[in-house]
Amino acid sequence: MLDIGYSLSRRFPDPPQTDYRTADVRALRHDLFCGDVYLADTKAGAELSTAWGWLPVLDFAWALCDIAERLDKDPRGSRAPGPVRAELDFTESTDCLLFERRFGWVEITADWSPADEPPLSFQHSTLRREARDFLHDLLADLTDMHDGLDDNPVIWDLQARFPRV
Repeated sequence: MLDIGYSLSRRFPDPPQTDYRTADVRALRHDLFCGDVYLADTKAGAELSTAWGWLPVLDFAWALCDIAERLDKDPRGSRAPGPVRAELDFTESTDCLLFERRFGWVEITADWSPADEPPLSFQHSTLRREARDFLHDLLADLTDMHDGLDDNPVIWDLQARFPRV
């Protein structure tokens, strides 16, 4: 079972003058909602997590949904032998998460993890579903915390682009 979670940073709060109704894509993806994220395999007890405090959490969720779609470009779907690779790099760092799909399975590794640590491995359909659920749950939390965010057209477009599966 894939579990994706986050925590917002108290060290890097959003600017108090932020108008969430009119925040543009750049602000939403790179300047707001900083914190940490994790991906965990609850059956294996393995986890990949950040502990930096400055990671733009909404950008992570958005990029994870993009990657799940990119990994599924082959029309043969789960019959495609692959490998199909994608990389999620973090804006203010050289660190990244690496995704590799073979047939219907995706392996996820972090370049900051020890080399002998096995990758997280999930069915692609599970990654897609959980990434979208994470995005929608995160947006629900953020719109509860920040007045006007649910009126932002960028958020509407994002929710429409990646509906829950």
